[in-house]
Amino acid sequence: MNTTPSFQEDHISQVPALRPARIYFTDFFEVAPDVLADYGAFNVACIVDLPLFIDPFLLFTSSKPEYQALHLEIIRYLQFLRDKSVEGGMTDGLLEAWFCFPEVVQNRLGFCLTGSNGHGLGMKFARALNENLNHLFADFGSERVTKGSHLEKLVLIRERVGRDNISDFTTNLIKGYLLEYTQAFAKKHINQAKLKKVKVHGTKFNYTVGVWEDGTFELPWLAGDYVLLTPEDILTKDNTWINKEDLRRDFPTIREAIPNASLRGQIDQYFRSVLPKRPTENEKRAATEKTLRKFPELIDYFILDKEEHGDEAVRRSAEKVREVDHRFVENIGLLVQCIADHSAFYTAPTTTLEETGRKIEFFKQVIENQDGYRYFYDKQGKPIERETDLHLLFKLVWEGSPSSVDAEVNNGRGPVDFKVSRGSEDKTLVEFKLASNSQLERNVLNQVAIYEKANQTTQSFKVILFFTAEEEAKTKNVLSRLKVSKEAGIVLIDARRDNKPSASKA
Repeated sequence: MNTTPSFQEDHISQVPALRPARIYFTDFFEVAPDVLADYGAFNVACIVDLPLFIDPFLLFTSSKPEYQALHLEIIRYLQFLRDKSVEGGMTDGLLEAWFCFPEVVQNRLGFCLTGSNGHGLGMKFARALNENLNHLFADFGSERVTKGSHLEKLVLIRERVGRDNISDFTTNLIKGYLLEYTQAFAKKHINQAKLKKVKVHGTKFNYTVGVWEDGTFELPWLAGDYVLLTPEDILTKDNTWINKEDLRRDFPTIREAIPNASLRGQIDQYFRSVLPKRPTENEKRAATEKTLRKFPELIDYFILDKEEHGDEAVRRSAEKVREVDHRFVENIGLLVQCIADHSAFYTAPTTTLEETGRKIEFFKQVIENQDGYRYFYDKQGKPIERETDLHLLFKLVWEGSPSSVDAEVNNGRGPVDFKVSRGSEDKTLVEFKLASNSQLERNVLNQVAIYEKANQTTQSFKVILFFTAEEEAKTKNVLSRLKVSKEAGIVLIDARRDNKPSASKA
């Protein structure tokens, strides 16, 4: 393993400042952030997805007539699908035409580290939805328990159907609105030279003939594709308001809340019959799943409770969007500004190993010695909790590099965080870990070596970020115990707040 190339502070101080890298919509299209904020749109990153997605419940619970109309249109489309399913004769061709949708990558949401290309909705989702239309969605539009109809029911009862599926489905069904929303802003606030007339597939459904129709729009144009804006008040992070985790957690409460005493008694009796004596947690979860399938009415009462707390959904989603805005828009903007003050960060050494080593080392120095650590904390002083958030932070500072920087596909041994490459002969792997990771020792011992072998490369770095003295001691003990040499490509980054000169001012 080659050592990390030297990139010392005295060298950094000698280079001239550069213009900060462009990252966000307002950067590329030369719009004041306040103007976009006043319009109500989220300032997306144009070089990588941000961890937000559309929650259809925010359409349902909104007081805005246009949002309520969009939710009704989603239900109308599901009713169409249900009616066609009941008629029978649903061929694979019809499933593909009516149920399968690509991810709308142009909205730059969803958290895809390789850029903004996700998987969309394929035949597995199509069959799962089609199979449930006859019973789970049989009363769509004429509910007896809940106040409205909700696509999210599918998440509650089907395995391998999650928030991404629901968000992709919702985004496709309201794509026409998002296109008009973006076009209206673009025509008023963006230079005509940065716009392009685009023919977009699947913007409106023709119920008479049963086909999706195309539409033409004048849209912001960047790197060979249009960019789509999304209203901030329909976005959330982490999970939809109606979600499987809450249903399982609240299962005992939901059972007790059912007003029909006879039904409640049947549910309790069935649940006890499928629950072993002295059950394990896995057995409790299995009994819950069986009971939910046996009595789908439980789902309706769960959804009713969610409906009655719709204000909480709006509040929490707004907080989550503000969190993303602070962590990935405000903080990264400041971090990139700090990095851009040193042109050596954006120079292109002759190999990916040298370039990656320089960026990691300088990234480390910005965090440790130039107050960069502050950008890894939220407004309450809480550090990042997920390694995927760290990945995104690192991904954002590769703008302008001649190297391809991608999250590696699964190679049979698991995906690597990043592969930096210049053709097939020159590639360097980067693995990020938080010191708080419970599997840190095993990762240090095995992961890089496995990835090097699987990817036929001998160039790799493992970057470990720690936030406390305890995490620092734990990490150094692991490295000492495993006798990891300085040449092993391990880079520690100190993101502690309590040992920095400016910590009291942060």
